[in-house]
Amino acid sequence: MEPATQKSDTDRIQKKTLLRAKRSRVWRAITDSKEFGAWFGMKVDGAFTASTTVKCVITPTTVDPAIAKEQKPYEGMPFELYIEQVEPERVFSFRWHPGVPEPGVDYAKEPTTLVCFELEEVPEGVMLTLTESGFDRIPLARRAKAFAANDGGWTAQMQLIEKYLVQTS
Repeated sequence: MEPATQKSDTDRIQKKTLLRAKRSRVWRAITDSKEFGAWFGMKVDGAFTASTTVKCVITPTTVDPAIAKEQKPYEGMPFELYIEQVEPERVFSFRWHPGVPEPGVDYAKEPTTLVCFELEEVPEGVMLTLTESGFDRIPLARRAKAFAANDGGWTAQMQLIEKYLVQTS
């Protein structure tokens, strides 16, 4: 199923996809850092626990060879996630520096965006809504590029989680 893209302004990206799986299974795929890393394309050093920062490195996804090939040039690139909210089987959110990280650039002083996964049970399964907000605070010099990269990235990620759930259920 092709993920729907909701009309977004310059500050936020929103994607929705219907996942034909149990809510508890979708929740585990999103909040278990090893499972998240497998479909997303990252290795996470630690658990997703509210109010903690985890170190990550890009590793190609195990779910889709074509997307893994696109991720390959970024393999080993480090970044961090600040886990903000973990509300079981409902909301998971984290902050990060958006866009493709450039080697040698320190983003520590830049604002972050908030990535929020929300689960809603529907008759056909679970509606996953992904929202990334805060782009209007990103420095103008890289805002449009970061927004475009993440908009395309989230479209791919919504397909990856769907494939992951089919492959592992």
